[in-house]
Amino acid sequence: MTLQSPIDLEDASYVTEDLRIYRESLAKFLEREVVPNREKWDEAEIIDRSIWNKAGEAGFLCASAPDEYGGGGGDFSHEAVIIEQLGRAGMDSFAIPLHSGIIAPYITHYGSEEQKQKWIPKLTSGEMVGAIAMTEPGTGSDLQSVKTTAKLDGNHYVINGSKTFISNGQHADLVIVVAKTDPAQGAKGISLIVVETEGAEGFRRGRNLDKIGLKAADTSELFFDDVRVPTSNLLGEEEGQGFVQLMQQLPQERLIIALQGVAMIERALASTIDYVKERKAFGQRVLDFQNTQFKLAECKTKATVAKAFCDRCTEMHLEGKLDPATASMAKYWVTDVQCEIIDECLQLHGGYGYMNEYPIAQMYRDARVQKIYGGTNEIMKVLISRTL
Repeated sequence: MTLQSPIDLEDASYVTEDLRIYRESLAKFLEREVVPNREKWDEAEIIDRSIWNKAGEAGFLCASAPDEYGGGGGDFSHEAVIIEQLGRAGMDSFAIPLHSGIIAPYITHYGSEEQKQKWIPKLTSGEMVGAIAMTEPGTGSDLQSVKTTAKLDGNHYVINGSKTFISNGQHADLVIVVAKTDPAQGAKGISLIVVETEGAEGFRRGRNLDKIGLKAADTSELFFDDVRVPTSNLLGEEEGQGFVQLMQQLPQERLIIALQGVAMIERALASTIDYVKERKAFGQRVLDFQNTQFKLAECKTKATVAKAFCDRCTEMHLEGKLDPATASMAKYWVTDVQCEIIDECLQLHGGYGYMNEYPIAQMYRDARVQKIYGGTNEIMKVLISRTL
């Protein structure tokens, strides 16, 4: 069962009655279709492909994509609710936020009418699962240094290169590839090109990478050996716009990561509060020790601040006012606090917190990557410092 949030804040101003109904419907869907399979998927280190189709049928994919292209017709507030409920259900491995809040917007913002009509309905239904291939073995956060190339050959691009740490990599039917269409131009030579993986000659998936956490999330190496795609798969009206497109979309990606952090914090606190109320030591509940009370008071305070900040960032984003520096603040600070709070919560479980059967152990593993992907927290501080 999902746990009641310990954070005593009213819903943010953007949460309407329709959104509350949507949230309740999603919570029931997750409880029925997803939560019972969580352990099975963790052991398999991949979720069943069919759950994507079920989520699509239920209206939980591409909720913010325009309805004229087959999307849900909502806005980012719907994505925020989905992130919240996935976190509370302990399903951080189900990468709907990536699929709907990161992949689909590249197509809705930069795609042609033909591209939107072709791909958005399939992403919304779950017929296609999306991924974005940015990171390479030698680049990490340095996107300007990608080595993957897309050379023009008639009315096709020929893509060569390799990518790693690609979320949804094993399932992906549609991959947005970050490639150099003009290697001599540096960042100005980067373009985004869509590869439909089915039947694509020269496209190959590597291994499903063995990670510390987020076990059910398929994360892969992808290889492109003379993969030919039509020039019509370029996102944008001309080559060389990829780096700007990436920079324009990164604030939303970083806000998504921060919101994921808040959702896991809420679950960690709720789970820990329940535990210390039941667990006894030296003849009294663990909650009755002053140290426990002080630690949880500190955690709840930080959690409340994190949620209030993220609610405000979401409101700003819905108003079109969320700037990259503020999104970077949310990403780095919330994920730092997330790892700190979960570590404290594990400590309050004592030895049981180190046992995989307890949810806090899974959260401890799953949380760590939050400070790395979407741009490391060190990079976030660099971006913030440029505004001083």
